[in-house]
Amino acid sequence: MGGRRRAPGGPEVPDLQLDRADPVPDIPPQMEQRVQLRRTAQGLQAPAEPEGDAPEGAPVLRQVELQVGAALPDRPNLAVGGDPVARARELLEERAAAYAECHATLGAAHVLWSEGHLKPGHTARFHTRSGLLTCDRRGDWIEMNFPAKLEQPADPPAQLAEALGAEIKYTGRNQFDYLVEVADEATLRALAPKHHLLRELPVRGVIATARGSGEFDFVSRFFAPGSGIDEDPVTGSAHCALAPYWASRLGKTEMTGFQASPRGGVVKVRLEGDRVLLMGQAVIVLRGELLI
Repeated sequence: MGGRRRAPGGPEVPDLQLDRADPVPDIPPQMEQRVQLRRTAQGLQAPAEPEGDAPEGAPVLRQVELQVGAALPDRPNLAVGGDPVARARELLEERAAAYAECHATLGAAHVLWSEGHLKPGHTARFHTRSGLLTCDRRGDWIEMNFPAKLEQPADPPAQLAEALGAEIKYTGRNQFDYLVEVADEATLRALAPKHHLLRELPVRGVIATARGSGEFDFVSRFFAPGSGIDEDPVTGSAHCALAPYWASRLGKTEMTGFQASPRGGVVKVRLEGDRVLLMGQAVIVLRGELLI
């Protein structure tokens, strides 16, 4: 099964690409949503506690609203070279596909292990737009193997500093994003971007970062209003650029980063040549069945 189709009222999305021994029935377009309720997991930290008079369960609902998903086959049972293989295609617009891969890979791997589709010692393998991505369990963490996305020094657009509301120490750019360093962690946490200005930039998003303090080597935030995401809670693909950036400045290849979004999340990184190993955690927050 392949090709593309448009869900009613939504963007054009790619069909699932599955390795299956048995025929796969066509999936009604109504079921191709950004979160597939029968197989979904949220990643990189449990929801925060409710604030003020927020109703019980509100943090969980915010998790579902914020996150993206990957649809998996009910029986991902083929083995290639002795290892189970599952193909997960992110159901998102083309421009946000790279952003989605880390979320979807982490959550999908967690589901495969937690629901018994993969044995704990087996590697989860996913064929995505970035090529073959793998996940391994490391205790309570999931280690994902991604290509590094090195940035190169770049002249900042005229409106970038105004859009971020802070002085910029350094500006770089890779194939997806601008990467900017600001003065310190306090400055980074206080950023209140003008999203209408960031939306005009010809990139997927802007990675803002600063040297960390205490237990974190670096801190970051990720803004992508032009891709429909004002601020992403935790962005694995951004850490594919942050790992080599901070490795060259801190003189180390293993680091712990914190993405200081309102929700926040910890990502451990290790640079190995042209690959970045990311370690995150996932938790299943919703189980359901959609009947159409």
